[in-house]
Amino acid sequence: MKKSLLLFTVVVIMILRLPAKADEGMWLPFLIDDALYKEMSQMGLNLTPEQIFSFSESSIKDAIVSFGGFCTGEIISDQGLVLTNHHCGYGRIQMHSSVDNDLLTHGFWAMTKEDELPNEGLFVRFLVNITDVTDQIQSLLTPDMSESERSRVIREKSRELTDVATEGTHYTASVSAMFAGNYFYLFTYETFNDVRLVGAPPSSIGAYGGDTDNWEWPRHTGDFALFRVYSAPDGSPAAYSPDNVPLKPRHHLPVSIRGVQENDFAMILGYSGRTERYLTSFGIDYRLEKMYPPRIDIRRRKLDILEDYMLEDDEIRIQYASKHSGISNYWKNFIGMSESLQRLRVADSKRELESAFAAWVNADQARSREYGHVINDYKAVYDGLRKFNSHNYVFAEAMATGPDVIRLANMFTRLNTLLEEGNDQQAVANEAERLRGVAERLYRNYNFDVDRKLWGAMFAVYHEYVPENDLPEIFGHIKDVYGLDFNAYAQSVYAGSIFTEPDRLFAFLENPIPGKVNNDPAFAAVRSVYAKSSEINTGLAEYNTKLQRAERYFLKGLLEMNPDKSYYPDANSTMRFTYGTVNGYNPRDAVYYGYYTTLTGVMEKEDPDHHEFVVPARLKELYQQGNFGEYAFDNNMVVNFITNNDITGGNSGSPVINADGHLIGIAFDANWEGMSGDILFEHDLQKCINVDVRYMLFIIDKFAGASHLIEEMTIIR
Repeated sequence: MKKSLLLFTVVVIMILRLPAKADEGMWLPFLIDDALYKEMSQMGLNLTPEQIFSFSESSIKDAIVSFGGFCTGEIISDQGLVLTNHHCGYGRIQMHSSVDNDLLTHGFWAMTKEDELPNEGLFVRFLVNITDVTDQIQSLLTPDMSESERSRVIREKSRELTDVATEGTHYTASVSAMFAGNYFYLFTYETFNDVRLVGAPPSSIGAYGGDTDNWEWPRHTGDFALFRVYSAPDGSPAAYSPDNVPLKPRHHLPVSIRGVQENDFAMILGYSGRTERYLTSFGIDYRLEKMYPPRIDIRRRKLDILEDYMLEDDEIRIQYASKHSGISNYWKNFIGMSESLQRLRVADSKRELESAFAAWVNADQARSREYGHVINDYKAVYDGLRKFNSHNYVFAEAMATGPDVIRLANMFTRLNTLLEEGNDQQAVANEAERLRGVAERLYRNYNFDVDRKLWGAMFAVYHEYVPENDLPEIFGHIKDVYGLDFNAYAQSVYAGSIFTEPDRLFAFLENPIPGKVNNDPAFAAVRSVYAKSSEINTGLAEYNTKLQRAERYFLKGLLEMNPDKSYYPDANSTMRFTYGTVNGYNPRDAVYYGYYTTLTGVMEKEDPDHHEFVVPARLKELYQQGNFGEYAFDNNMVVNFITNNDITGGNSGSPVINADGHLIGIAFDANWEGMSGDILFEHDLQKCINVDVRYMLFIIDKFAGASHLIEEMTIIR
């Protein structure tokens, strides 16, 4: 690598100073400076910065993986055992489930390595190196560049840098922009693609409380699952093979069963997804008006359809379990975000900052020339976006992530073009073969009746939300032929389309002929809605470009305005570090929530008639016997605990680590009162909800009888 991050730029060190409060911050762990380290040490940390994060020596960061690119996991044995959340592994657990072998309901525990289940397409990614490439990119940029030209230059230079970084290696690399494109870092990764399912509790433990308890405290959820990373015999990444061996990691986390006490130090490393801590009041107002309402409404309509079918048929329940989970998770999140932003008057807090920024800009002519446009640009951008109503959010929810047939038919655009051109039969054959694999995967979790119901409902909701002048042409056809009876329209499409029946589609792929796709009713609808969406996005591009520029100058100005204030870049799926303490909180007047929950609470919530609160008989038996083994605390079993660590999406499965570098739990949720935290961290309210590692070991050992998995861990007693 060219430029070591052991030599930090003075500017970045100035930015990453001591935080205002220990519990806030999506900190870049390779920039732990003296002030940050001193604060953590005063709170109880017993590790050196190099023990947490190092490129030259084994460190905690070497045990942290990006799990599938959407969650975090951690290595907890010298045999590549990975711990993450049950909800992170949910799709894979569902993939291996059937009515006759329902792992979602009954759980799964591999009693030997030969029993572990491979997962096509699942990967874990280790961070290998980071290089500060800010100077190399910024030297190519000029203030008079258009945003499109600026993006082109950044894109081309980033490609050059990643090519150099990975040349002659099996690594991958990417350049990530920080502070809205004012800083740039090159991240290099090693990816392993043979990741096997080792163990998962039944959903009655791993998802206990379901949607009802989601984003809530107190919680009583055993949200964990175990996987294992395999490598080629020489330790290098390899595709699945029976000859592969368990990975020998550079570092694995020792597991502490000493428990947690209030005010204990706690830190989290993980691949934090997305925060928007620098979103302006204009952006908040726009979201409350145009984004949250349609997304909440449309997701609820999809959930109602899925739940009706899932409750009636076990096969459908299993097929749609992962889809339902994904839809419901952020359905409730959007509700919580909307309520919290309004209840906590977050936009008003942002307006105070914007007023201070404007005053600072206007106090100096040079600053006025550079930053005087920023606030007006923000206002103009969001006024412009309002012209398009909520189109892109409605399109995303109703069409892009609506019926499976829409997504499938859209993937056939290239094949249709090749067939219409008719001059490259080999290209047609190759594309048909690729699409066969795509279709096979999609049809695994597809039901004709469910998808047809979604088609009618989603076209109806699209018509309801989108102004008439922005409706795709297909809606004129639906009006003329079906009198806007969207269920009748769905019936017709699903009766006649090759995409709605696997046998019809696979027969076509055996002999692709021109005109078949082009004249298909589902493809015609998809082509129409995507064409209109593309047209609208062309109009939106002007405002999105202005928004990028405004954000970049706003962040640049903020850093200049308050050089002694701590600022950290928004999370962007790169590794981040947060630290804080174990503690309870006051959610509202005269109410206090303690910092942990126990198995007693699981039993108190039990409701055999409610699928979210069913307690397994074996768990009740262990509770009644008090058979908690060495994992007990005060004659009970701690299930969850909370800390004031700063987390967001992507941190699911992140390790909670104590002052000595030992695993004490895994993060899996945030609390309802702090739901606005992705935009403004609420110091007194925002909490990270974690599964206590003792509960996980208790479930593995006493409930599942898989003590061989515990034997390969390093247990701190």
